[in-house]
Amino acid sequence: MAVSFDLNGRPVRFDGDPETALLWVIRDHMGLTGTKFGCGAAQCGACTVHLDGATRRSCITQVGDIDGASITTIEGLDGPVAEALRAAWVRLNVPQCGYCQSGQIMSAAALLVEVTSPTDEDINNAMSGNICRCATYVRIRKAIHQAAEAVTK
Repeated sequence: MAVSFDLNGRPVRFDGDPETALLWVIRDHMGLTGTKFGCGAAQCGACTVHLDGATRRSCITQVGDIDGASITTIEGLDGPVAEALRAAWVRLNVPQCGYCQSGQIMSAAALLVEVTSPTDEDINNAMSGNICRCATYVRIRKAIHQAAEAVTK
């Protein structure tokens, strides 16, 4: 079965098993390795992408379920929110090992599109599905606040 969708703004087609996890289509078939495999059970958030603008765990999303959708990965994330997040991440030296960071940034970007001036509670709720084994949660929260301020200026 062929599945067609937009990936980072360009049309793509996957001719394979429709039950293949979107994560593996992105990484193995499309060559974009920024989206990470963590737990394989949608619990850690390392595989977070945007599906039609909303966060989605690509490790449990079957590619057959996204025909006609628009997928954005960390490689395709752009615009003022993405730029502000990346700048804050660098400025605050957020990552340690960095493995979870693409998922963290994808979740943070979705939050800032919805809530331009998030509270700590907003951030905690939006980021609760993203696990950081290095426990950089305080820096992540601070970076999201700084990015929100930069975007609203």
